[in-house]
Amino acid sequence: MEPYVVAPYLRAYLHRFAASVSAASCDAGEVGGDVCRDEEAALRLKMVAVAAILVAGAAGVAIPLVCRRWRGADAAGGGGSTFVLAKAFAAGVILATGFVHMMHDAEEKFQDPCLQGSPWRRFPFAGSIAMLASLVTLVVDFLGTQFYECKQREAAAFAATSAQDETAAALLEDGRNAGGEKREGGVHDGHGHGHGNEAGPSQARQVVVSQILELGIISHSVIIGLSLGVSQSPCTIKPLVAALSFHQFFEGFALGDCISQARLKGLSTLLMAFFFAITTPTGIAVGVAMASFYDPYSPRALVVEGILDSMSAGILIYMALVDLIAADFLGQKMSSCPARLQAGAYIALFLGAIAMASLAIWT
Repeated sequence: MEPYVVAPYLRAYLHRFAASVSAASCDAGEVGGDVCRDEEAALRLKMVAVAAILVAGAAGVAIPLVCRRWRGADAAGGGGSTFVLAKAFAAGVILATGFVHMMHDAEEKFQDPCLQGSPWRRFPFAGSIAMLASLVTLVVDFLGTQFYECKQREAAAFAATSAQDETAAALLEDGRNAGGEKREGGVHDGHGHGHGNEAGPSQARQVVVSQILELGIISHSVIIGLSLGVSQSPCTIKPLVAALSFHQFFEGFALGDCISQARLKGLSTLLMAFFFAITTPTGIAVGVAMASFYDPYSPRALVVEGILDSMSAGILIYMALVDLIAADFLGQKMSSCPARLQAGAYIALFLGAIAMASLAIWT
């Protein structure tokens, strides 16, 4: 096809695409929003929502971290039966969040009548974006794990070298030969460092898992908070306060369990827990400030939220299936557990998924 023929066609297509993401309000959204509109009552409910969701999220993320301190690092690493069951429950929560909440919300956004049929309703954007997000998460997961493992190997090598140098210096001070019996003990200590770091790759993996998981959870928590914050309908907000409080509690519990598995430093743990707890309340506060000019029913808002929901769905589904369920249920650790604990883990997995999925009735 000649360039002079292609150019007008391309311009026309780009013009239609720009028109399809207009910031103008959709009539259907306005009609639905006027049924129970009361700005003062909505604002009071939003303040209640901020407090309730903040407390629920903070409690959810704190419980696994506090239990880890009480029971010790070995329990947090999966040694205790309680933590095996808790991690299985958390995996079910994350899986249901991706499949039932995020994917469903994304599909609703792209299939909304406010959007033009071309291109938004003629192509499965939600599933495609979720698939790409899962593949990108795989790459980030691999590179992040390699990076942390490399750092741990370097730290272990440096510690081993320092120990050998200290041993050699001590032997020379004593006036002994560096190849004597004590020198061999020093080499043995250095070798012990290498074996002591065998758990390093596992911890590096948990660090990456916890950070990617937080990214996926936070991205859709912002959307949830923003959507509630811009709403002026008490009829819409009222059922969401309780439902989102439970939602944030379950997600916080899942994230807190993954953070405890990673055994991060105190400050890093505190920051991750803090950012999770404040994300949705902050989104609500931003939504309140934007309520006068932000229209969640405009085509542009629907497309942006649909893309973010799809990305969150892809990240959370990948994390749940690959890094939480497959890593634990198909690994040697689970197969070596007693049959009763294995059955309990599967029951906890299903209960977590069912509990989170059931919240879709209200959210």
